[in-house]
Amino acid sequence: GDICEPHFIKQLFETEKIDIVLHFAAQTHVDLSFWHALEFTYVNVYGTNVLVAAAHEANVEKFVYVSTDEVYGGSTDQEFDESSPKRPTNPYASSKAAAECFVQSYWERYQFPVVITRSSNVYGPHQYPEKVIPKFISLLQQNRKCCIHGSGLQRRNFLYATDVVEAFLTVLKEGKPGEIYNIGTNFEMSIAQLAKELIHLIKKTSSESEMEHWMDYVKDRPTNDLRYPMNSEKMHKLGWRPKVPWKEGIKKTVEWYKENFHNWKNAEKALEPFPVTEPFAQLNVP
Repeated sequence: GDICEPHFIKQLFETEKIDIVLHFAAQTHVDLSFWHALEFTYVNVYGTNVLVAAAHEANVEKFVYVSTDEVYGGSTDQEFDESSPKRPTNPYASSKAAAECFVQSYWERYQFPVVITRSSNVYGPHQYPEKVIPKFISLLQQNRKCCIHGSGLQRRNFLYATDVVEAFLTVLKEGKPGEIYNIGTNFEMSIAQLAKELIHLIKKTSSESEMEHWMDYVKDRPTNDLRYPMNSEKMHKLGWRPKVPWKEGIKKTVEWYKENFHNWKNAEKALEPFPVTEPFAQLNVP
C-alpha cells in the first residue's frame, strides 16, 4: 500500500492489530530530489502526516520515525548531537526535517509516544544499487569505473545493516517517547577512499595508478555536504553500539552482489552517475 492514501492507511489500522509503527517509507535519492522536489515533499511530508495521524487515532503504543543525519546539514568539525539545529541543504533532507516537525507536534500536542531516529549511511546486502556502496561494487563487477562526484573528498560514516537493526530494536524497547536518537558510528571514509577500498577488494590491486584507472571523476552534485559527524552518546546510554567491523561488513556485501545483482529490476539505470529522470506517478493530492 501507499502511505499517501489516507483511506487505505485508515483501513489498515482498523483491520490489523497494529501496536507499533516503524516508519521507514520515503523517497531517499538526494540527486533525484533536486528534480522532483514536490514529489519528495508529498511522499515524505504528506505521507508521514497521513501515517502519524492514523497511528494516533488507533492509539498505537510507539511510533518510531526514521529520519537521517542529513537534516543537520554538513559540518567539517562540529559534531552534531540531538539538540543541534536542523540545516538541511537539499530537498530530500528538507522533506525529512519537515516530517520530523509533524511527528514531534503529535508528542507536544497529544503526548502521543513518538520517537525520532537520525542515522548515518547504512550499507549491506540487499540495498538498491543507486546508493554509493552497491553502485561502486556493481560497476566494478561489470568492469566499469566508479563514478565519483566532484573531488571525492566528501566523507561519510557507514553502518552495517545488522547494526542498524539492533539500534532500532533498542529504540523500540528502551527509547523514551518524545526523544530523538542519533544512530551513528565513528567509522568514516572519503568517497575516493571508499572507491579505492572496493577496487582493491574486487580488482585485487594495490597499485595507485591502477586504482586511478578504475575511478571516473564526474561533476559534483548541486550541493554535496562534506561530512555529517554525529554524537551517538544517547544511544550508547541505552546499551547500543555498532559491532560489525568494516572489513567484515564490506566483504559480506561484495559477496552478495556477485551473486544477486541481476535480480534487481531496472538496476542498470541506478548505475548512471546521475539519476535517469522519469516522471513520477501522477499525484492525486486530495
